[in-house]
Amino acid sequence: MDYLDILVDALRAAVLITGMVVMMMMMIESLNISSGGRFFSRLQGSKFGQIVVSALLGWIPGCIGGFASVSLFSHGMISFGALVAMLIATSGDEAFVMLTLFPGKALWISLLILAIGIVTGVLIDYVGPRLGLKPYALKTCDEMQIHEEDKHEHKHEHPSEKKASGEKAGGEGRKWHFTWRRAVLLVGTGLYIAALATGMLEHEHEGGSGDDHGFNLLSEDWMNMLFAAVSLIMLGVVAFGSDHFVEEHLWHHVIARHALKIFAWTFGVLIVLGFITEVWDISNWISANVPLMIVLATLIGIIPESGPHLIFVTLFAAGVIPAPVLIASCISQDGHASLPLLAESKGAFLRAKAINCVVALIVGFATWFLAGA
Repeated sequence: MDYLDILVDALRAAVLITGMVVMMMMMIESLNISSGGRFFSRLQGSKFGQIVVSALLGWIPGCIGGFASVSLFSHGMISFGALVAMLIATSGDEAFVMLTLFPGKALWISLLILAIGIVTGVLIDYVGPRLGLKPYALKTCDEMQIHEEDKHEHKHEHPSEKKASGEKAGGEGRKWHFTWRRAVLLVGTGLYIAALATGMLEHEHEGGSGDDHGFNLLSEDWMNMLFAAVSLIMLGVVAFGSDHFVEEHLWHHVIARHALKIFAWTFGVLIVLGFITEVWDISNWISANVPLMIVLATLIGIIPESGPHLIFVTLFAAGVIPAPVLIASCISQDGHASLPLLAESKGAFLRAKAINCVVALIVGFATWFLAGA
């Protein structure tokens, strides 16, 4: 692969990831506003519920659930413990590969890291504060707010009540004009749907077992079609949403505040990683020393990218490395899910990845000792 290929692949992946995150954020905004804030209010009221829901989102193969969880965290909808639970439970696109190569073992491993993620989230949110550890909250993004216009827009009043309250107040939130921001959102969403549907944003996974068609069939195509459907729904929301909702919630909150930053960080990180992997063959690190491989799998898991971790998946499928190494890798790594988190808050990213590494080392060595006992 030459340098131009690296740039093109990084750009393709950055557009794919940014689009997924933006669509998920827009969907969350829409659900929150259309329900008058009630959709996520119950989730906010239960830390344990946040942890379980976030971990289950991470358990979904691919990065879809991870992006949703990061979006919820960036909006103050879930706790830091819930975020960490997701990062532990998710294995990114590698989950699709594991389900392809060894579905039975992959299911048991995924259930194990799901349970570990929930337990870790509980320890962070419930035990941590009792030990004097302050919960980490993201400060770069305000919580989703219900504006006065939103209340008028979704408030179903009796006609007599409308007359009493005044038509003007109730109609402000429902104004509709074809503004340039609405046009940009419509065109951008439409192009994203077309790119997903035609496979223009697909990328090849390195380190596979050679059955690339199977990998793409179970991961790229399925994920792209699913997000094309989600994007199609958002296309309708953008087309028929009120001026206030499109301008304030979708444009100013999601696009202006998040989109460019997420794209810039994702594109930059992927370019750096592409050049590193081009000149440095990480697979040469692998040795027959299990403790060393557990440490290496954990450290490589810090890389917010799907690809390097496939080394451990394919080696496990070939019987070269034992399960503890793969488990440590699955706990430490989270595919692309943490890239949006890196863009939103470097502090949250570093803290979460540090916890992931500690848990990965503990579980990896514990399962190794238990297997040898």
